[in-house]
Amino acid sequence: NSSKLINMDSNSQHQQTLLNQLREVTGTTDVQLLQQALQVSNGDMAEAVAFLTEKNAKVPQQDETTYYQTSQVASDRYISVGSQADTNVIDLTGDDKDDLQRAIALSLEESNRAFRETGITDEEQAISRVLEASIAENKASLKRTHTEVWSDSPNPHDRKRIDSCPVGLKNVGNTCWFSAVIQSLFNLLEFQRLVLNYSPPARVHDLPRNQKEHRNLPFMQELRNLFSLMVGSKRKYVDPSRAVEILKDAFKSSESQQQDVSEFTHKLLDWLEDAFQMKAEEDREGEKPKNPMVELFYGRFLAVGVLEGKKFENTEMFGQYPLQVNGFKDLHECLEAAMIEGEIESLHSAENSARSGQEHWFTELPPVLTFELSRFEFNQALGRPEKIHNKLEFPSMLYMDRYMDRNREITRIKREEIRRLKEHLTVLQQRLERYLSYGSGPKRFPLADVLQYAMEFASSKPVCTSPVEDIDSSAPPGGTTGQQLHAASSGATKAQQQRVPIHKPFTQSRLPPDLPMHPAPRHITEEELRVLEGCLHRWRSEVENDTRDLQGSITRIHRTIELMYSDKSMMQVPYRLHAVLVHEGQANAGHYWAYIYDPHQRCWMKYNDISVTKSSWEELVRDSFGGYRNASAYCLMYINDKKPFLIEEEFDKETGQILSGMDKLPPDLKQFVKEDNELFDKEIEEWDALQARKAQQEKLALAAAAAAAAASAASIPQQDPEYMEQPSPTNDSKHLQEDTERAISRAAAEQEERSPEALLNAAIKLEYARLLRFAQEDTPPENDYRLQHIIVYFIQNQAPKKILERTLLTQFADRNLAFDERCKSIMSVARAKLDLIKPEEVNMDEYEMWHQVYRNFREMTIFMVTGLELSQKTNYMEALMYLIYAYQYNKELLSKGLYRGHDEELLGFYRRECLLKLNEQAAAMFESGEEPEVTTGLGIMNELVVPCIPLLLVHDTERDLLAVEDMRNRWCSYLGQEMESHLQEKLTDFLPKLLDCSTEIKSFHDPPKLPTYSTLELCERFSRIMAAVCRLPTEGR
Repeated sequence: NSSKLINMDSNSQHQQTLLNQLREVTGTTDVQLLQQALQVSNGDMAEAVAFLTEKNAKVPQQDETTYYQTSQVASDRYISVGSQADTNVIDLTGDDKDDLQRAIALSLEESNRAFRETGITDEEQAISRVLEASIAENKASLKRTHTEVWSDSPNPHDRKRIDSCPVGLKNVGNTCWFSAVIQSLFNLLEFQRLVLNYSPPARVHDLPRNQKEHRNLPFMQELRNLFSLMVGSKRKYVDPSRAVEILKDAFKSSESQQQDVSEFTHKLLDWLEDAFQMKAEEDREGEKPKNPMVELFYGRFLAVGVLEGKKFENTEMFGQYPLQVNGFKDLHECLEAAMIEGEIESLHSAENSARSGQEHWFTELPPVLTFELSRFEFNQALGRPEKIHNKLEFPSMLYMDRYMDRNREITRIKREEIRRLKEHLTVLQQRLERYLSYGSGPKRFPLADVLQYAMEFASSKPVCTSPVEDIDSSAPPGGTTGQQLHAASSGATKAQQQRVPIHKPFTQSRLPPDLPMHPAPRHITEEELRVLEGCLHRWRSEVENDTRDLQGSITRIHRTIELMYSDKSMMQVPYRLHAVLVHEGQANAGHYWAYIYDPHQRCWMKYNDISVTKSSWEELVRDSFGGYRNASAYCLMYINDKKPFLIEEEFDKETGQILSGMDKLPPDLKQFVKEDNELFDKEIEEWDALQARKAQQEKLALAAAAAAAAASAASIPQQDPEYMEQPSPTNDSKHLQEDTERAISRAAAEQEERSPEALLNAAIKLEYARLLRFAQEDTPPENDYRLQHIIVYFIQNQAPKKILERTLLTQFADRNLAFDERCKSIMSVARAKLDLIKPEEVNMDEYEMWHQVYRNFREMTIFMVTGLELSQKTNYMEALMYLIYAYQYNKELLSKGLYRGHDEELLGFYRRECLLKLNEQAAAMFESGEEPEVTTGLGIMNELVVPCIPLLLVHDTERDLLAVEDMRNRWCSYLGQEMESHLQEKLTDFLPKLLDCSTEIKSFHDPPKLPTYSTLELCERFSRIMAAVCRLPTEGR
């Protein structure tokens, strides 16, 4: 047993020594991170150092060279709860909007509360969150899914709905908020049924009585039409313009500015309530009418309180329940704070004090419970609204029992118990902090480590009496003399020989590893060392035990608080998360989308304007909780899990079958959808007919061209594609003729039979073998044999054998070969063989298709070469268009085969570089404040950068997404800066275009005109530019 204890102790000391070495080498003081590094590396110091160095390298450092990479962190100045940036922020949704002092006091109170609970200041929490966000996002390499962008394709087949997939909504101009709200409501099947089956009151069929009816009833009809299309349309997405226009017209002020999106949501529900109220009043004459919108979305709470010493109780109705985000970590904390206002001790005491305060207790919850998260607040110092980016967690299942009036007494008891536990928790955390941050100076260390350091110091043995005597100034740096080595070896004790020396390879690489790296006591006896080691070891064990006990107690209290409401009696009111409405951007501008749960497929769906895609809880959490990026939830929609009718499909009363598609619709809407579908079918038919006509015309044109070529073949030399043959031997075909003649000469030298046919066959074999070697050769990037000969391209892309044979025959049938008798005879044989090839032997459509693919490859290469050359000359505006088209054409080629195009990452890198450089230039022009510069800069953004952003987002590659985020953050960072009013107006007008990427991909100008290159010239230019770009640093590519 004693030997086991000794081994355990030596292992512990060895591990602690490794931790100390890591701490000194890397400068990392986080003990948990150091231990993680040792675990990951299995004790290998080199791997542990690399792990920590990589971790530290990923923490953003704010300087000019890394502005783009860190602008996200710089803009998230709202993270610190109660920090200076937040002390002058006032809630817009509260009743006392002008009470600045109350807001400041609340902010300071939250700051103090956070410090009491954790022992960590707000500034430290903010820094920690930023670092955690950076490390987590880099470590996991999260693929940040941004707005999926779809172009409104002219091909109706691309816009055709697939099976019963959900229908998207077209963004008709900054209306993504409408799409998010409407999709959330539409997917409540009970709400969907109410809207579809709504019929206006009979008395208003002729003439609406008032302005409300004049506005609400047309809106209801347009909403019915829209819902019917979302049910039965054959289109992938539909246009909500009519309903949107009616809604937007009611919200135009004298300056025609849009109001806050939450106001639109409130007004939308108000209009629906009014419309159903008119119908309810007509249907229930003489009785109190029931409004289905009120029954679906509205609840009641009891306000119990004391006002100036007098108790009161009031029942109030609520719809969307507003919650503060600032200062809270999860939804329950928000609700707890919202249910209690002011000093409430007097509510529970028998004494009638003069304190004022109130509690809210829900008496009736609506089937659809909507929480409006207050993420937009007004900053009085800057005079404008700002967005709160704090992280706020929320559950997929929310139990509301603790907030119900019937559970008032038990909830108060549990709240008091939680308060008592939190006070105890604060005391324990303060005690733990004394162990983990020991010392009286500015730098503090874990007490266990301090004792370990003292133990290491005491057990170290000096080589000499002075720390400078063992260094020979005449010896070379890092060297040792024989005398020193002898002294070191003779003076070392057995204990010293067993001790692992600490060597710091980065800071002391010149010192030999066999010299002590630490100071040591000058004089210490064995007895003193034994007593001191015994004491230090015992004290360290006691400290570690105390630390573990404190940590265990803290963990148990946290667990007790978490489970406080987990008994069955407090889990009787379950609400399941139905929809999350997300906002990305700042208070002035941004984009909205929704995550909606599909109970039938049991998965989350992402509704992003016209794009509807399957998603996951992990993606929802990443985009909705906030704290890491500019995206966060602003509205949560929960539904009563005990009322399945909210999301259940309707059944046919006669057959018992589920109603789906057109069967859901009343007769008038069936007819409406049927007519729209017929229009869409007609559009598809017209498109198909047009494409058939185009194909027929192209076929006739090819046939006519072939006939004309055949008729003039006797008098005019045949002209093949430029990569095969040119009419004059002085330009592009010269190298091809030389290759052909060289193959004929070699065949004549090697072939015994001298007949033209035998020589042709031998020459073709030799030429094919040469080109096959090129196709199989592993070449550097600047040497691409595909550009030199079409056959190399065909071989690498596995073209059919018949295509290869005909192409080679065409090469040897060139009329421009040298006019000696041997070449003439071979050319004649080749042309005769071409004429003898039957249509069924070689499919000419397929032959032409392969040659067209090669022409596309050459054309794309010219786009790429020209774009890269312009980029190298820093002519980014011209380079961008060439690189955009090169990337698109290259992607089309690569989709058919790996060797049909060029390196996609290379093209993607320089495409991104051009956009980032142009963004930087435009931002610098905007910062100048000079009117011409500002106009030019915004012109660059609107004409070049913004139209290209959807192209970066649509393929969802991580580096493209990060580049878009960098560009957005650069412009969003201006929102927190002082600027002249005209600049603020321009920025406010521009930002929605930059942030709202859900609109259709804008059409670009026609592709730039390409210069004409011969094969030789194209190969030379390609080689030069590829050699230049390959010499550049590969970081980021």
